[in-house]
Amino acid sequence: MRLSTRGRYAVMAMVDLASAGAERPVTLSEIATRQDISLSYLEQLFAKLRKGGVVRSVRGPGGGYQLSAPMEQIRIADIILAVDEPIKTTRCQSGSPKGCAKHHSRCMTHDLWEELGRQIHNYLSSVSLGDVVQKRILGRSYLQDMTATLSAMPAAPAAE
Repeated sequence: MRLSTRGRYAVMAMVDLASAGAERPVTLSEIATRQDISLSYLEQLFAKLRKGGVVRSVRGPGGGYQLSAPMEQIRIADIILAVDEPIKTTRCQSGSPKGCAKHHSRCMTHDLWEELGRQIHNYLSSVSLGDVVQKRILGRSYLQDMTATLSAMPAAPAAE
């Protein structure tokens, strides 16, 4: 599975926009300079992000783009899907009874890859733009798993 440049750049640009703060609109040229992304490419991405409802544009002097909601409410999956980036791990057409194998049957590992795609989507749906901006990603699942494990453990007997 590969996430294309479109999805990666859209997330990078949105993190930049969120980091710039909510006090003023941010121009695409500012984002392009900071992230080293082509301005024309950003224009294409932001047209899709606006249509997808994750950003809003402000016209006129001092105009630019702002988040359409607080960064804690915007999910990474929303950004990727807004720029038409499918989270796909199989070669088969989604929802089609035809498979990708030689005789239009499903390959033996189809269910494995399909479940991986669901897990990736679930993870990206659980991460907010705010999580990325505030650097709450690294070790996230480890800490959650450790907390759950510790809370499920019986209390140790008191030492005498």
